[in-house]
Amino acid sequence: MTSTTTATGATATTGATAGHRGVDAALDSPWLRFAARRAGRFVVSLWVLVTASFLMIHLIPGDPVRAALGPTAPASLVAARRASLGLDDPLWLQYVHYLQGVFTGDLGTSLTSRLPVSQVISQRLPATAQLAVLAFLVVVVLAVPIGVAMGVLTRGGRARRRELAFSSASVVAGAVPDFLLGVGLVYVFGVQLGWLPVAGQQDASSYVLPVLALAVGPAAALARIMRVEMLSVLQADHVRTARAKRLPAPEIYLRHAMPNALTSTITLGGLLLSALVAGTVLVENVFAWPGLGSTIVSSILLKDYSVVQGIVLVYGAGVLLVNLTVDVVLALLDPRSAIRES
Repeated sequence: MTSTTTATGATATTGATAGHRGVDAALDSPWLRFAARRAGRFVVSLWVLVTASFLMIHLIPGDPVRAALGPTAPASLVAARRASLGLDDPLWLQYVHYLQGVFTGDLGTSLTSRLPVSQVISQRLPATAQLAVLAFLVVVVLAVPIGVAMGVLTRGGRARRRELAFSSASVVAGAVPDFLLGVGLVYVFGVQLGWLPVAGQQDASSYVLPVLALAVGPAAALARIMRVEMLSVLQADHVRTARAKRLPAPEIYLRHAMPNALTSTITLGGLLLSALVAGTVLVENVFAWPGLGSTIVSSILLKDYSVVQGIVLVYGAGVLLVNLTVDVVLALLDPRSAIRES
């Protein structure tokens, strides 16, 4: 009986030890450290964004309610509106209420339309998201094939004229501001040729000009990066081995070279997507696009700071989510980088 009890106790102890070792191994996992690092960075960045958007309305000189209602509004109306918005409360209490509202989806009320800010954003966000996503897809579809082709054609110092023409054209295209390019597209294709609509969200053709205005510059920049990465990968040992095996050229370029050249391209692509979201502000105003960009400009002119706060928060959160997604994708494509960082 004693031996049976002793054996049972030893087995339990061994099982507990193995369990502790399993927990320690899980906690020591580089992937877990990577996830914790990225999640912590995202939470801190989100808190900074929320705090900055809250302080924005308090750092503006003057009374935002008076500015929104106009100088002729009665003082009693201004005082009542301030009280309804909670602007007479202590700053720390306003901050607590603002945090509660952000995490429950209550971003306040528009000072001009008296509509909930969340409702205004939900009505305008789809148009902006469609514009940004379509522009990003156009950037990828144009930049990756062009960058790969130019890398193959100009490898080893070949085709100097093509390289010079590509570099010059991509630099010029990337240097032109998107809103200025939009004005030029409107003049050529809308006013002179009359091929495409120049304002509003009507049918599929109304997407062409604003999407091109957003996509041309980023596509030129991404194509240059893709070409440089392709030139570097084509000199790698695994590509030389593939050539020594006399594999077909398409297989060498598309299977062995291009996937390795996409890592830096994905990083830049994430930054470009963030820039595209921010770039919609000016482009939407050029094309009278009914999205967040035109809404935030009109809200600034009307001094409707509650709406401005909410849209800034949405733009910032979108950029943070894009950066987090890019980090995760890069870690999945190149696990060694995530392990080394952790």
